[in-house]
Parts: sequence; structure tokens; C-alpha cells
Amino acid sequence: MRRLLLSNDDGVHAPGLKALYDALAKHANLRVVAPDRDRSGASNSLTLSRPLAMTALDSGFYSVDGTPADCVYLGVNGTWDEKPDLVISGINHGGNLGDDVLYSGTVAAAMEGRNLGMSAIAMSLCGQTHFATAGHLAASLVGAVDQLSLPPRTLLNVNVPDVPWDEVKGVKVTRLGYRGPAEKPLAVKDPRGRTRYWIAPVAANADDGEDTDFAAVEAGFVSITPLQTDLTRHQALNDVRDWLDAFA
Repeated sequence: MRRLLLSNDDGVHAPGLKALYDALAKHANLRVVAPDRDRSGASNSLTLSRPLAMTALDSGFYSVDGTPADCVYLGVNGTWDEKPDLVISGINHGGNLGDDVLYSGTVAAAMEGRNLGMSAIAMSLCGQTHFATAGHLAASLVGAVDQLSLPPRTLLNVNVPDVPWDEVKGVKVTRLGYRGPAEKPLAVKDPRGRTRYWIAPVAANADDGEDTDFAAVEAGFVSITPLQTDLTRHQALNDVRDWLDAFA
């Protein structure tokens, strides 16, 4: 039976993680290693300043006092004799669309699995109600993942509309859209009168064309976007070379 490592960024007690576990328990041997608290927005950070504690919980899950990437690193390279065949991160409480993938701990957990040589999927529900819909889809993807051929260092970013399963319009393969520039931070006063700052909500979409993840989910479709970990802007290499040559 296939071995799966489950993780997330919402924390080891998050309903989305439990829903993912319940949906996959009949289909694979599951290992769950997740942060001990909400680490949304942690991106790909690793904890390098101290050792990590991994605690076995009564649920059978493992809790780590670190980031999502820490959890997947330990889940793959920790105390177990066998490595997993696939890493699934989620089910995230909210979408990870467009620029979100740069900040998302959910995507980062999947990316860490990919960096360690595993196949990896990031699962997000674009809301906080119908986790069973995303779980149903996850089970379907796991059943078919052996037939998928992807280039090296590629992962799948899956966003599911927050509706009952029978209201999902279908599945679309999409590209990432992107948002406009972030708004200004919100200044507030703490009880001692000191100024603190809340990060502002995300900006309006700057690119949500019909082939984007934004458009697919808005129309009621599941969005599946293949992501690569190579951030090189290959089309710009010659432009940069020409620019440098001008100084020679």
C-alpha cells in the first residue's frame, strides 16, 4: 500500500488536516507530521537556530514546534525506516492562488517534499466549510498519481471551491494569476500606547484571466497548477547579459 506523508501550515489540530486524513485513511498508510500551531505565511523557512521537538499525540499525529518545511523534512528524514511515496500538504483553510504560493506554508510543505525527491501535492479549500469536497478530490488524485508524469522538481498546487462535491463544475489545469501591489499596513496602538502594524489584506487581482487559478475557482472549478521550484526568468537571461556587456 502507498505511503503518504501529510502535513499543513494551519497546525496539527486543524480541521482541514483531519479531513484530509479521514479521506485518505482507506487508501494509503498515513504518517502525519504538522506544526504545533498555526504557521500560515511561514513560506519555505527552516528552523536553524535551535533543535526541534517532535511529539507523538494521542491521535497518532506528530506535532513539531517548527515550520511546515521543518515538519516535512522530519517526516521524510526522521526516525522512520521507510520514506513516503508522496507528500500531501493541507487541506488549507483558504485558497492559495496566484502570488499566495510565495508566502504559503501549505505550498512550502509540498515544495519541501519535492526538494527531498518526493512527489508532492498542495491542497487548499477556498473557504472553511466544505473540507469533505477537498478530501474527496484528494482521494481521487492519490488513486491516479502513479499515472502522472511530471518534469523533475515539479509539484501540484490544487485549489478547491468551497461548495458541496456535487456542485463542483469540474477540474481545470491553470496557470497562476497575480495580485496587485499590497496595501499599506494598518497601524494600531497596543495597551501601552506603542504603535503596532497589521499586514494589510491582499490586494485586488491584477491578472485573473480565464486561464488562471483565480478564474477557475471563481467559476466553481477545481484549479490544478503545476509549479516549478526553478524561479529563474529564463527569457530575461540574454537581456541581463546585454545589459552587463554594455559596461564592459
